[in-house]
Amino acid sequence: MSTVDIDAMEEQHHPRGITRWLYTTNHKDIGILYIAFGFLMFIVGGILAMLIRAELMEPGMKVMGPELYNQIISVHGLVMVFAALMPVSAGMVNYLIPMMIGAPDMALPRLNNFSFWLLPPAAILLVLPWLLEFFGIGNGTLDTGWTMYAPLSVQSGPGMDFAIFAVLLLFLSSTLASINILVTVLNLRAPGMTWDKIPIFVWSWVNTAVLLIVVFPALAGAAIMLLLDRHFGTHFFSAAGGGDPLLWVHMFWFFGHPEVYILLLPTAGILVHILSTFARKPVYGYKAQVYSFAAITMISVIVWAHHMYTSGLPTAANIYFMFSTMAISIPVGILFICWFGTIWKGSMTFETPMLFALGYIVLFGIGGLTGLILSDAAADQQYHGAYFVIAHFHYTLIGGPVMGVLAASYYYLPKLTGRMYDETLGKWHFWLTMIGFNVTFFPQFLLGIDGMPRRIADYAVKFAPLNMASSIGAFVLGAAQLIFLYNVYRTLVGAGKPATGRVWDGAQGLEFTLPSPPPYHTFEVPPTV
Repeated sequence: MSTVDIDAMEEQHHPRGITRWLYTTNHKDIGILYIAFGFLMFIVGGILAMLIRAELMEPGMKVMGPELYNQIISVHGLVMVFAALMPVSAGMVNYLIPMMIGAPDMALPRLNNFSFWLLPPAAILLVLPWLLEFFGIGNGTLDTGWTMYAPLSVQSGPGMDFAIFAVLLLFLSSTLASINILVTVLNLRAPGMTWDKIPIFVWSWVNTAVLLIVVFPALAGAAIMLLLDRHFGTHFFSAAGGGDPLLWVHMFWFFGHPEVYILLLPTAGILVHILSTFARKPVYGYKAQVYSFAAITMISVIVWAHHMYTSGLPTAANIYFMFSTMAISIPVGILFICWFGTIWKGSMTFETPMLFALGYIVLFGIGGLTGLILSDAAADQQYHGAYFVIAHFHYTLIGGPVMGVLAASYYYLPKLTGRMYDETLGKWHFWLTMIGFNVTFFPQFLLGIDGMPRRIADYAVKFAPLNMASSIGAFVLGAAQLIFLYNVYRTLVGAGKPATGRVWDGAQGLEFTLPSPPPYHTFEVPPTV
């Protein structure tokens, strides 16, 4: 068949216009939709974060009242976790996994389309009540914090109902997507791609999908129980009616702590491919990493109550959760050893994806070490509810998943667009992100040690200098992301030089045997591994 005939077939298979994006079942299109939606919600969450740091820049109520501050805190957390990080991660898996395993598409393409289109209504439900109240329309926005603790969530305004239905839509979307991923990996691998040849990123998502299917029903069930408490006279979480507010806390954190690993595992999976490429060495400890993912998946569902040391649990329970939490550091530590082994004595170069990958290791390492401090039931009595916890989980979730997403974005952007990004802009983005991030969140460790509580709109004068530094760092961090957006834009419009199929020297995997950008239908004839 001639090249002209192939081009004609490709054009015939390639739908155009808005209907392409509405009705698409192509895994690359759906992956792009997820990623674009996730980055849009990152912008929303980032604007809310800037408002938070503007209020905390100096003592006193300078920008907003405490009610609006509480609402912004609540919406920021929910948007960043559920509407930004999770969709971007889902976009990566949709775009990459079929290409990595030699599949023509996801196994359930119509279900894939449905899973995505559940997300925009969920995001609207999260943000709309706050926007309406911000502009003076309506009353009763979500103000419970992202954890939605009872009994406050039972008594809260209509915004809580919006959040409950958003959680249920997110549960349905995530569960359907997870089933699709597992079915795809189980059934559509290319001939010769045995389990010991599956890329580590794919293994990371197999474990992530299992976690989502296991733990998300706990949060969905709690949300339904909360809805019944609010409107149908039940008393699951109301102590006045014989219920127990701690039941919500248990059910939330049974989901909430594995959620950290749901966000972490995919970026940990992609990280090792980036390290291997730019160290020009094979992946070190393939089986050790696969088994570590499985161990993290299993242990993460039995450690949830380390968030509840101050809730009055029996001493035996505190001791159990303390040691089980410390135990999860073993497989995480093995991952670090494998990452260091991959780059050890390699011929490293420091393109932007590699810089973000190394930044991931440093920042997530700090997050992990401070997590060991919080896992101690005695030490947690001091740090629980203090700014130390804020710093810890931002080092964990931004230092890990967000840095991993940025590393993967630069790594695969040339593959997706067929054009190279601007390397100078990428390095500016990295260094400003590292500086801004550390100036923002490291002072919060010190604030927490000194006793500043979290989730407050005002504070004592003695905390002012470190809060000023933290806010300045946040503005630098936010401005750095504008460089990233501009770099992506100029790449999308074709400003960079053309990218080759392999893109990077040393890149391995089936996705790098394809041209850049890949054809609309990737493998009409399965490759043989």
